[in-house]
Amino acid sequence: MAKVLVETSARHVHLSAADIETLFGAGATLTEKKPLSQPGQFACEERVTLVGPKKSIPNVIILGPARPATQVEVSLTDARTLGVAAPVRESGDIDGSGACKLVGPAGEVEIPVGVIAAKRHIHLTPADAEEFGVVDKEIVSVKIDSCGRSTTFGDVVVRVSPKFAAAMHIDTDESNAACAFGECYGEIIK
Repeated sequence: MAKVLVETSARHVHLSAADIETLFGAGATLTEKKPLSQPGQFACEERVTLVGPKKSIPNVIILGPARPATQVEVSLTDARTLGVAAPVRESGDIDGSGACKLVGPAGEVEIPVGVIAAKRHIHLTPADAEEFGVVDKEIVSVKIDSCGRSTTFGDVVVRVSPKFAAAMHIDTDESNAACAFGECYGEIIK
């Protein structure tokens, strides 16, 4: 039985270097607060406010390092709260996605695209993928046994890279639906 760590990926923002400077001032860089499970990734001290047509969500965490394009990852509940479109997409697939405004202490950035609900996915190294019997871009299901809310998630994309650490990422809506709190593992089903 192949089990993988399941982590909840709460709403967050990835920023381009140019947008970091616009939001936080000329010469600004991101300040690491704590490392994340994926090697080289980190939660930042800096925060922004997301502004949509309906409402705003303050104090949204930024994940570093800087990326080529700014991207906002929210749950579908967050998207409804903001009043923005957030198609379910893999990270980085932002063409034709939602728009919003980001507000920081030094300025604002209107992003015409970049708001998505992240497609649930599993990060694996090549060795992990071989052990689990899966390949990059394969679509699998993952069963999570929890107290009173066991759930099987379908349409889970496998992402394989030597730069990854083994973990499945789901958003807060999915985590709440499955009571996937604390240290949680899911069984990969092909």
